[in-house]
Amino acid sequence: MSATSAFPRDAWIAKNLFGFAVWHYDDVTSILRDKRWHSATSRIPEIMGVTDQRFLDRQQVNILSAEGDVHTRLRRLVAPAFSPRAAEKLRPFMRQVVNDLVDKVSAAGAADIAVDICEPYPIPIICELLGAPKSDWQLFSRWANDILEVFSLDMNNKIDLILRTQDELDAYTRAMIAERRDQPADDLLTALIAAEEAGDKLTTDELVMMVNAVIIGGTDTTRNQLGCAVGLFAEHPEQWKLLAEQPELAPHAVEEAMRYFGAVRGTVRFASVDIEFRDVLFPAGTFVSVGLAEANRDPGVFTDPTVLDITAHKSNQPQLTFGSGIHYCLGQALARAELQEALPLLARRMPNLQLAGPTEWKPDGVGIFGPSRMPVTFDPGN
Repeated sequence: MSATSAFPRDAWIAKNLFGFAVWHYDDVTSILRDKRWHSATSRIPEIMGVTDQRFLDRQQVNILSAEGDVHTRLRRLVAPAFSPRAAEKLRPFMRQVVNDLVDKVSAAGAADIAVDICEPYPIPIICELLGAPKSDWQLFSRWANDILEVFSLDMNNKIDLILRTQDELDAYTRAMIAERRDQPADDLLTALIAAEEAGDKLTTDELVMMVNAVIIGGTDTTRNQLGCAVGLFAEHPEQWKLLAEQPELAPHAVEEAMRYFGAVRGTVRFASVDIEFRDVLFPAGTFVSVGLAEANRDPGVFTDPTVLDITAHKSNQPQLTFGSGIHYCLGQALARAELQEALPLLARRMPNLQLAGPTEWKPDGVGIFGPSRMPVTFDPGN
């Protein structure tokens, strides 16, 4: 389970399948913060060899991949809607969702953490955030699973499913936008509609894009990170017990779990122009893989990086699972709140947690990593 480095520590760069790779903390942050290195998200179809013109014609500017002035404008308009204050309002609902999920397995003292807890956890919260009714939770769950196939290794075989789902979600979102314009509510969609800076507002197409981005960015990441964290604590029972006894440790426990075993293990950038970095010229178009998991274990930055300790202050530098630079995770406040609420509650209600069989992990090689199956046992009835 541990995020072991595949790179030599006495080197700073390696050749890989797509281009090059860096993994030391300082190199990772330097590249992520340099605006000349662009996100490769927009080039996923190219990397995956997608040639279906229907799919290519549907690709639009997205905040997850936009750069330059376009990204600056979108980020400026939507950032207030993703504030820590907005996430704070959802914490009671998060606790309710987790408790409801645990209630279904508590008496048995056994569960599949990935299937019973992690998989369903984010969807009600995303729906509550957007203002979608409870009756549509299952619909959103299916849409999220289908749209996230854009990151699968065989996405070429899923094009029809992805396009059909995008059409369904777009139609639903446009109807929801029209309703919120007539009847504003206390939700993210209303906040995005109202977002304005010097007379500039999001268009309807941009609002639809943001809903897609919320689903893509806020579903699988939370599922997987929660699964990685629970699996990690199952291997460190003393830390799990401590978290149950001292829930105030939750914020630091989340940061330490994400540092030690982050679900987002890496990302990819490409040179938008010729870039000289550390006396090496990277021609425009060069891909560089950025090892977040390895940077989070850099012994030059973190004290005892291979030791999990939710009580220790290991560095003055942040863990990098949320990224860095202009593409730093827009929803980090929501994700942190979700994990901070879920983990201590699970620790309290699932004491003496133990893995009850082999964990099945998602393919190692995609950007977001986590368990697809994780059977556990625990003391029942809590």
